[in-house]
Amino acid sequence: MKVFAYSCRKFDEEQYFKKYSKEFGIELGFTEEAPTVSNCELAAGSEFVSVLTTPITAEVLDGLYKVGVRMVCTRTIGYNHIDLAHAKEIGMIVTHISYSIDGVSEYTVMMILAAIRNLRMIQRNNAVNDFTLKGLMGRQLRDMTVGIIGAGGAGKAVLRDLSGFGCKLYYCNRTPSPEADKLAERISLDELLERCDVVSLHLEHNEQTHHIIDAKALAKMKDGTFLVNTARGPLVDTRALIDSLRSGHLAGAALDVIEDELLYYYNDCRDIDLSKHLMEELRALPNVILTHHMAFYYDRAIADMVYNSFVGMKAYEEGKDIPMRLA
Repeated sequence: MKVFAYSCRKFDEEQYFKKYSKEFGIELGFTEEAPTVSNCELAAGSEFVSVLTTPITAEVLDGLYKVGVRMVCTRTIGYNHIDLAHAKEIGMIVTHISYSIDGVSEYTVMMILAAIRNLRMIQRNNAVNDFTLKGLMGRQLRDMTVGIIGAGGAGKAVLRDLSGFGCKLYYCNRTPSPEADKLAERISLDELLERCDVVSLHLEHNEQTHHIIDAKALAKMKDGTFLVNTARGPLVDTRALIDSLRSGHLAGAALDVIEDELLYYYNDCRDIDLSKHLMEELRALPNVILTHHMAFYYDRAIADMVYNSFVGMKAYEEGKDIPMRLA
């Protein structure tokens, strides 16, 4: 069983690739390069390839198929970067992975707390030796209502972790969740937006959820609401969010993800002019906390990403049902 891993980071992933390839009996090849049309030949002789968030276009899929690859696994939960329709056309199997989401929940709670306690403004003032208190008073989470949009694994974990703070919890989901019902009250999206002091997103991005938080949704929120997004950037209309923040309608936002992030995140962009990107407008606002899609980045998750990608490949080789199959 031969596997070729693209975008293999030496500083964190390589150790797990080496460890688990021995455990699974895999002959492993890898490169730090992202997959492109011009380097598909690197995977020649391998039936399986592992990728990250680089766009896997129809041309790349064709190139991989031509050199013998029959299964592509992305070491991510999200898969919008892969042309699934074309993969199905050519018979390329595509899978994604799951990983322990407890760290994502912890990160979300951290972002909520940082937002309601004005941590960004405190740090800005502290950096210039302004140690006054005016404008920095935070709020107590116990006195607030928090709404979770999406009660999948991550949403339920956040509800669980927030339950210890004593705040009133609501959730919105297409279907009832017995687990979530033990911790929160299920209400409609409109009700959640109107009632909650903090709104946290935990949805996949698709045609139905694209810009689920748009100008109309933001207008339904109470004055002084905080928006938190550790899920997917395109769930939020960034321009509408900036307008709402600038108007003073929203009290703040904590964003681990934004639209068009793949153009920049995980790359060294110190020599690139980002002055016209919406990211710069967000960073200029004192009540916005912005991190570069880091909620997933902890040791347990990175190990799970590599291990679980091999699980799907092994299942295919053994003729078993393939977990997390997309195409």
